[in-house]
Amino acid sequence: MQSYTIGQAARLLGVSPDTARRWADAGRVATHRDEAGRRLIDGRALAAFSIEVGQSAGGDDEDPYTSARNAFPGIVTAVKLGDVAAQVEIQAGPHRLVSLLTREAVEELGLEVGMQATARVKSTSVHIDRT
Repeated sequence: MQSYTIGQAARLLGVSPDTARRWADAGRVATHRDEAGRRLIDGRALAAFSIEVGQSAGGDDEDPYTSARNAFPGIVTAVKLGDVAAQVEIQAGPHRLVSLLTREAVEELGLEVGMQATARVKSTSVHIDRT
């Protein structure tokens, strides 16, 4: 299973490394140390934690004014395989993205819960909100 450094986890969660470190210190997400002594977070644990963080994220005053780009780097939180089709969920910071694609594509990419992936969105209509 893939593991992530505090910095990598922070990027995937859309927070600063200091915030991710504080969450780990507070026991909100479990860490372990590698041979070099770096703190790592198991991919499955990070996937579960990213769902929790995404669900608790709301329109707080710390959110910047943005126009979201079409690439959402995140962590795979669910993979549901059918005979022909598949559904993949990615948590990218506070954003939960769901993609329907072929089972073959999921298998070729080797997608599984806990891996890092980027969801790309293509649309002819883009909405911009300012809060």
